[in-house]
Amino acid sequence: MTAPRSVPGFSLGHWTHPSGRTGCTVILAERPALAACDVRGGAPGTRETELMRPGSLVRHVDAVLLTGGSAFGLAAAEGVVRWLHEHGRGFPTEVAPVPIVAAAVLYDLTGPEVLFADASAGYAACAAAIPEGWYSGRLGAGAGATVGKLLGRANASPTGLGSALLRVGAHVIGALAAVNAIGEIVDPATGVTRAGIRSQDGTWLESRRLILSGHSPASGLGTNTTLVVVATDHPIDHDALFRMTVAAHDAIARTIRPAHTIYDGDTVFVLASAETNKLDPAEVLRICTATEIVVEQAILASIPQ
Repeated sequence: MTAPRSVPGFSLGHWTHPSGRTGCTVILAERPALAACDVRGGAPGTRETELMRPGSLVRHVDAVLLTGGSAFGLAAAEGVVRWLHEHGRGFPTEVAPVPIVAAAVLYDLTGPEVLFADASAGYAACAAAIPEGWYSGRLGAGAGATVGKLLGRANASPTGLGSALLRVGAHVIGALAAVNAIGEIVDPATGVTRAGIRSQDGTWLESRRLILSGHSPASGLGTNTTLVVVATDHPIDHDALFRMTVAAHDAIARTIRPAHTIYDGDTVFVLASAETNKLDPAEVLRICTATEIVVEQAILASIPQ
């Protein structure tokens, strides 16, 4: 069986600033997707995540935006809203459909000029979206990403946007990860560091040991974050969707050390293009296990080859 190249029901588009220092990535749902969100980092920058809490009126989103530029980059969501509005998409109201766009940002500002994705960038990412847009590399929301920043950017490693797709029976689960963590990326299968803090002799330094020995981050609060979107066409219920967010965060914790810190804004979105009333617990376990695997793969794929 050939490897999947897309997740039915979703398209992805990327915009990268000409400087290559920042960008944004949008995941468009062909029709409103059942959505869940779980924020575990201590310094998140988000939009519309409260709508995805249990008990909320709106449980579906039209798009999710991942963007660089810190809080400035949230402006790109307005371009996504405009594109959706022009295409008649959104939550129905008596005046007009209102597009539901969730978003999360990472900090990739380097100065001296503040560069970020604006509304025109978000619109351009939507216009460029295709089903096969599950790319990895220094592009979109991961264009300016780095990891291993405990001792400052001079010792950090470049990362980017990583994607992975996994077939589960007749369905597909895809993961997209923009990795900009304070910690390092570790291969969970081997325990080997793949990207992180470089010492002067070129060897890897371990963030957790440095923290325990008294080192504090060279940069300020909130300048790191890992953003993940998981999408599937597997029919699912809302409770199972939240279990998938837990599984995705488990993958982050196994692949990034340390994860979910006070300095990171780690955020996971999970989207489903098909729904069912109640999923069998054994199938929930299967889907969550697949989620863990595909998120681990996406984080590892964020390392430039």
